[in-house]
Formats: sequence, C-alpha cells, structure tokens
Amino acid sequence: MKRPRKLLRNLVLGVLALVVALYAACGISILALRYVNPLTTVVQIQRRVQAARQHRPYHKRYDFVPLGRISLNLQHAVVAAEDGRFRQHHGFDWIEMQKVVEDDMQHHRLGRGGSTITQQLVKNLFLGTERSFLRKGAEFALVPLAEAFLTKDRILELYLNVIEWGRGIYGAEAASEFYYHVPPSQLDREQSARLAAIIPAPLKRKPDRMNEYSSVILDRMAKTGW
Repeated sequence: MKRPRKLLRNLVLGVLALVVALYAACGISILALRYVNPLTTVVQIQRRVQAARQHRPYHKRYDFVPLGRISLNLQHAVVAAEDGRFRQHHGFDWIEMQKVVEDDMQHHRLGRGGSTITQQLVKNLFLGTERSFLRKGAEFALVPLAEAFLTKDRILELYLNVIEWGRGIYGAEAASEFYYHVPPSQLDREQSARLAAIIPAPLKRKPDRMNEYSSVILDRMAKTGW
C-alpha cells in the first residue's frame, strides 16, 4: 500500500510543481510585456494549427503598432463595445458580471460572457479560445498579474494589436488595412464602430454587415462623450 500512495503523492506534487512553473512563466511573460511586444499569441498558434489540420491555406497578417498610431475613434469604439468600465475596474467588472448572471437566470440560458478587455487579452495571449473550467481558473489567476504589471494604456495597446479581426487578421493595423485600406490612425467613427462590432465573432462577422450593432456602439460612444 505504501508504494501506490507514494506514487500518487509524487504525481500530485509533480502536477502542482508544473502548475506553479507555468504560472511563474506566464507571470514573467506578462512582466516582460511592459517592454516587449509579443511576436505571437496562443490564439494565433491555435488558428495556424487548425488550418493545418483542415488542410486550408493560412496567411497571417499581424503588425504591432503603438497606441498613438491607433485612432481614438477605434480605441473608444472598442472600449464602448467590449468593456465600458475598462478604466474603472481592476481586471474584473463585477457589476457587469452581476448583470450577465441576472440576465442568464431571467432567460434560463447562458448568454454573453461579460469578459473585460484584460480578461480577453489574457485569453488571447496565453489560453486560447477553448472553454473549460480549468482555463477559466487560469484566467482568474493571470488577470490580476496583468493589472498589476501593466498600465491600462499598455493593456489596451496590447489588446488592440493582438485580437482577431478575421481569418488570419490580427490587430488594428492588419484589420484597418484589410477592410478599409487605410492605416489605423485614419479610421473614422463609422469604420471604428463597425470593426468593434465584429470582435465577439471575428470569423463569422463582417464590418459592412454590422449596421445595427455599429449604431448601438456609436450611441454608447456619444453618451460617454466620445
């Protein structure tokens, strides 16, 4: 009996050591992101692997640009669409989460996620798109590190540069050039709202079809004073 127990204990300790090592590695990576722009993300790697498995051609468009070269219109549209309290919360918007839970209970379904920009950034960088309780736990562990090590401007800059905006299209530079043939600094309010509108489902939505939701985003921007 002692040998199986010892093996089990060693296995548990090994798993814990691996978890701690991975958490430390992610923490170091987040700290490095204060100064270094990411060359790729887990989501980008995931999409490349998916394309290879499905024998589809894959062309990645990804050019990192400073926040100052991204139109305020796009910055405001994305915040209005994805995380209206981005500047107020510390990684988790508990007020929004409560609204989502109440809405789900009222309609007896699981609806929108209510994830903040910081949560979405962590998922893009380290966790991918697959949903699981394990991934959610990792997300809740990493978000406080991102908020502690990075400024809000840096979080927004990273987010706007790494998120998916279509098949193989990552970041504001690639998205604005692909859809509107202009650099992100020249995006107007309408274009920005349409780009923000496709973020929840970038592989299915197209900016020119987002008439209704882009109007909602423009209205939110106006009410905020943007």
